[in-house]
Amino acid sequence: MTLMSFVIPAYNEAESLPELLGQIEATIQTHGYIAEVLFINDGSTDNTADVLDALSEDSPLTVHVIHFRRNRGKAEALTAGFEKATGDIIITMDADLQDDPSEIPKLINTLETGNYGLVSGWKYPRKDPLEKRAFSFVFNRVTAMLTGVKLHDMNCGFKAYRAEVVKELYLYGDLHRYIPILVQAMGFSLGEVKVRHHPRRFGKSKYGFKRIPKGFFDLLTVLFLTKYKKRPMHFFAGIGSLFAGAGLVVLLAGCVLTFFQTDAPFEILWFVSGFGILTGILLSAIGLLAELLIALRKE
Repeated sequence: MTLMSFVIPAYNEAESLPELLGQIEATIQTHGYIAEVLFINDGSTDNTADVLDALSEDSPLTVHVIHFRRNRGKAEALTAGFEKATGDIIITMDADLQDDPSEIPKLINTLETGNYGLVSGWKYPRKDPLEKRAFSFVFNRVTAMLTGVKLHDMNCGFKAYRAEVVKELYLYGDLHRYIPILVQAMGFSLGEVKVRHHPRRFGKSKYGFKRIPKGFFDLLTVLFLTKYKKRPMHFFAGIGSLFAGAGLVVLLAGCVLTFFQTDAPFEILWFVSGFGILTGILLSAIGLLAELLIALRKE
């Protein structure tokens, strides 16, 4: 019988945890699974730690709890769970009761019948606030366009993995948002399946607009790691060309204005133009240095 490991990060989710574990127990009992559950308390400031310790003692399942002394983020919490998991199939899900454990068989069946390395959930219909759904829509479209990985719900935390996949994953920062991209770059195939989604009942969402710039920079990191790691000149020179091109356009506009208008803000135009061109040159130089480092390592 295949052993399953549940890896569930939790940050200030004390109210939802008993019900979540009860739902997991019911699903496991109904389908005859053999499973362990690993909760990662990500530095919670409520009584999540006490609730998890009590659940680990009372549950009929094998429940392990990993406590972080401070909030270290979802990526590190998942990594800690992956390192301790012993199952052949790893299930990740959020602790806020928005993911439905009764959908687990659907994920597992898709994983096994499709010979995938990872099957990602697609929350449909999604029960989050409008602004969160709007940002998610843009995030998924932009990410698919830049990476070629076309999933409807890239950042869905409800996923099923084969054990060999999670053992190779290296997550830090907010790279958990881009796990499917990293997994595909490792050579594994991806699947996606619709899963039931519920409105949040307890606590508050960890989503915030301050994550948008972080997400953008992490996307650049993922692009570099998966597409340009062995050809960094293409990455840095590509971005540099955008800056240099914009600088040249501003320079041309300034030159045209000198002939037709004497009161134009030339100082600002020359500054913007010089900044864009210089930034483009510097980024291209960084790309060249990175190429030289790769070449030296091969000698």
